[in-house]
Amino acid sequence: MQTVRVNLGPRSYDIALTAGDSAGIGPFARAALPKSKLAFIVSDANTQSHALAVEQSLKALGFGTAIAKVPAGEESKSQAELSKLYDALYEVAADRSTVVVAVGGGVVGDLAGFAAASYNRGLPLLMVPTTLLSMVDSSVGGKTGINHAKGKNLIGAFHQPSGVWIDTEFLRTLPEREFLSGLAEVVKYGVILDVTFFEWLEANAAAIRSRDAKSLIHVIARSCQLKADVVEKDEREETGLRAVLNYGHTFAHAFETVGSYGAWLHGEAVAAGMVCASKLAVKLGMIAASITERQVALLNSFSLPTAPRHGWDTDKLIAVMRRDKKSAAGKLRFILPTRLGEVKLVGDVPEELVRDVLEGR
Repeated sequence: MQTVRVNLGPRSYDIALTAGDSAGIGPFARAALPKSKLAFIVSDANTQSHALAVEQSLKALGFGTAIAKVPAGEESKSQAELSKLYDALYEVAADRSTVVVAVGGGVVGDLAGFAAASYNRGLPLLMVPTTLLSMVDSSVGGKTGINHAKGKNLIGAFHQPSGVWIDTEFLRTLPEREFLSGLAEVVKYGVILDVTFFEWLEANAAAIRSRDAKSLIHVIARSCQLKADVVEKDEREETGLRAVLNYGHTFAHAFETVGSYGAWLHGEAVAAGMVCASKLAVKLGMIAASITERQVALLNSFSLPTAPRHGWDTDKLIAVMRRDKKSAAGKLRFILPTRLGEVKLVGDVPEELVRDVLEGR
């Protein structure tokens, strides 16, 4: 087992990375939460078998358990599903020692995490990500929330988990499209923080795509370490450093919102969003076009989108971007690359350049 430590003072926790250790979650949870008696497990229709294995291990370490199932898909990040979790927590008499255990991908983690953050003003949270995207990104760092009709993740809270348990065995049953979607966030880490990692991804794309065990361990461990490094320095996005993790996301969230959260998976939207952001940086004279071309080539090797879908209304996309959490007084701001391995926040970007990028000019 490998461990990545997220150092946040009293909110510090471990990310445990394992391969095929289904019984290990119980001892890990007990060490992280010695006083918890009840584990409230949240899963969806795709992760029921994983949730049952987690439940068995938790019971072996003395936890009482309850399981709540939410529908699979982005649509579950809603006020309606959140309210159902509140009802279920009330029915099991959850108190502040009850640990919410999120077993699933980013949707389950965000939804269950926000329930943990807000019920009884805060319950302990344990993340058990089952998709590549959630393993390398959404399970780490404490962002939780639900969507609103006007925008993605508009309602939420920072709520750090007590621990993150990653078992790469879960990826064996992950559909190909979901697996490839997660690789977009992996590519992101190379672009924003680590050119050596980006070059390693270019050299090992075929092995990664084939789910080579050794390659996956490196992909996940390095991604988690890079995210932990940023979160430790800017836990709540107060200094601007953590904003670098949103590279491509201003475009991506607009694609997801205009597409009603169903046209693309999150990682697919991020892939196209990163290319749009890189092209915008080229137009602003910040980077050479070759940097965008390398990103496009790597994303193509993972069969990920590199441009917006035809037919999406540019005015609607820009309207969503103006309400992005990184915008300021309605002015468009983007995380843009200055070179491979480095990005920065750029404010007051001319709208006509954004239109040119969205419309392929």
